[in-house]
Amino acid sequence: MTYDFPDASGYFGRFGGSFVPETLVPVLEQLRTSYAEAWGDKEFRARFRHLLREYVGRPTALTLAERLTAHYGRARIYLKREDLCHTGAHKINNAMGQVLLALRMGKERIIAETGAGQHGVATATACARFGVPCIVYMGEEDMRRQQLNVERMQLLGAEVRPVQSGSRTLKDATNEAIRDWVTHPGDTFYVIGSVVGPHPYPMMVRNFQRVIGEETRAQIEEAEGRLPDYMLACIGGGSNAIGFFHPFLEEETVAMYGLEAAGEGVETSRTAATLTRGAPGVLHGSMSYLLQSGEGQVHLAHSVSAGLDYPGIGPEHSHLFDRGRVDYRAVTDAQAMEGVKLLSATEGIIPALETAHAVAFLEELMPQTEEGELVVLNCSGRGDKDMSTITEWTGREK
Repeated sequence: MTYDFPDASGYFGRFGGSFVPETLVPVLEQLRTSYAEAWGDKEFRARFRHLLREYVGRPTALTLAERLTAHYGRARIYLKREDLCHTGAHKINNAMGQVLLALRMGKERIIAETGAGQHGVATATACARFGVPCIVYMGEEDMRRQQLNVERMQLLGAEVRPVQSGSRTLKDATNEAIRDWVTHPGDTFYVIGSVVGPHPYPMMVRNFQRVIGEETRAQIEEAEGRLPDYMLACIGGGSNAIGFFHPFLEEETVAMYGLEAAGEGVETSRTAATLTRGAPGVLHGSMSYLLQSGEGQVHLAHSVSAGLDYPGIGPEHSHLFDRGRVDYRAVTDAQAMEGVKLLSATEGIIPALETAHAVAFLEELMPQTEEGELVVLNCSGRGDKDMSTITEWTGREK
């Protein structure tokens, strides 16, 4: 299978594109041109790789999960340790790349949106590293759930602007960030945290995150002498998953699973399972699967994980879903909490609630695997930020 997306207009099959107010058309054209020039510039890419190595701490480890493997007694399980990145999640890869691009373009002001706070922390970190003013929009509900990350962003010098509209989560924070961007198109660079938004963001973020999959490929070949049989990653917008999967998409022997948040169940209204329950539509500048009514009104999403609490998904994931190249499954809040407990108890690694959705899917996948096969799970972030939510949940169980 030859895979070469997006096309020149930013489409992944029928998904993607650029649906934006007229004010942003020249801004996006400038971004497309500047990104293409930067990505083709050896010096820019060398500086990006230098920052990933010397500041972010790459390459991250590929760890054989010995006790988790023994727990199931089937395929060997490896963890790609993005939780070991500086700031504790894969988000820093993309933030460093986009802030570096903003500096090259001469932008004087950075804005971002965040749900779980990891993208906000990563952007605030990159801005502090380079001395650039930073404003982060965040829903009030997410600020309550992720208070530690709010304090981290403020300590790093960012202004965190609370968003009180709608469900007061990531969708509403994104709406506010776009309003800011439309108002200040000349001097402002919008650092989008996932593979969503108008072209070229989905492609650009994917390429900044592709380092995850490139390292995984080299590391598993060194450790096992071959490619994995199964790859697992959680998806909200889908940036960690697409960066992890992309270097393997043409390898038809590698089965890939994207785990989205079912919330309280895909049969309920309290879910964030965009691909399982959604339909094609336009949100935040691109065509993709969305949770929506028959009249096209976007539904509120729900997940115990603030990072997955989003009614849309990246257009490339929608394309891969339609093609059947990646198998997307839904995992409930309760199952994700069991994933937290399992990885913590067997490996001494407290995963982010986002990552826990992928861990939980092992219960379904592992009985189908055989001894000698290989599973690689992308451990996209660490769970420190989620401890209050985890403690509250486990307290209710007692």
